[in-house]
Amino acid sequence: MGIRDLLVMDTPVPSLRGRKVLITGAASGIGRATAEAAAARGAELVLTDLHADQLDEVVAGILRADGTVLYHLAGDVSDYDWVANFARQVDAEVGVMDVVMNIAGISAWGTVENLEHRHWRSLVDVNLMGPIHIIECFVPQMVRRGSGGHIVNVSSAAGLLALPWHAAYSASKFGIRGVSEVLRFDLRRHGIGVSLVCPGGVDTPLVDTVEIVGVDRDDPRVKAAINNFHKVAVSPETAAAAILKGIRKNRFMVYTSFDIRFGYWWARKFALPYEIAMRVANDRFDKLARVSGTTLEARARDHHSAQ
Repeated sequence: MGIRDLLVMDTPVPSLRGRKVLITGAASGIGRATAEAAAARGAELVLTDLHADQLDEVVAGILRADGTVLYHLAGDVSDYDWVANFARQVDAEVGVMDVVMNIAGISAWGTVENLEHRHWRSLVDVNLMGPIHIIECFVPQMVRRGSGGHIVNVSSAAGLLALPWHAAYSASKFGIRGVSEVLRFDLRRHGIGVSLVCPGGVDTPLVDTVEIVGVDRDDPRVKAAINNFHKVAVSPETAAAAILKGIRKNRFMVYTSFDIRFGYWWARKFALPYEIAMRVANDRFDKLARVSGTTLEARARDHHSAQ
């Protein structure tokens, strides 16, 4: 490897036009917005999501807008056997991918005394093992082909910072961050770029459905906190634009909002203030949990008495 190769990597996928692009989690949120934006830029899509009806709706909308969907199939990326079979079908009918985007994900928050094993297991299965399954089944073909490509893995602000109640979620998101960091260097020699997307607040349906274990989501104080999140969150379309720009510029770290870029820089440069800020945030979350938990317990007692 020459000096230039050590310092500079030519952008593997400067344009999506005519490129075969796999996107997981394509039926809603960031995945849907990214699929629609990629189609508008001339990508030839292979799409998957757990929810078949919603996926069919997305595909129909892209086709109505004169986009191209080469193949789509609903399935569970946490199921390795399903992913392997899906990959064999795609290989046979479509060929090798130019871009692979791991966007599918789930979330659950809670403190360690409230989280159950199923929460830890499902988050790691979907958010970490899901992308690993896709990488296992789609990337070796890209390497063997020898003409480069690009991989996108979606982590989170919780993959960079110690956010309160996010231990299980962070386990998965820090994990995919580590995978991406290694692949960034492992795949460079093959002309395959890697982008790690670290969204902050994104206004997707996940915000209103995320399970907050041990907390009453109907509590007015919790509702107010969620409404405040909606006010500062960016749209899925903004996140999608950042992802596509990251591919075009061959950027490793892709932020969807300035606050996370600044927060991560600040955490690395100012360790003690970062620790203090996290302690303060944790105390505030704890107070919210205690008042909300009291409401939840009262409702449970009322329900038991009614029976």
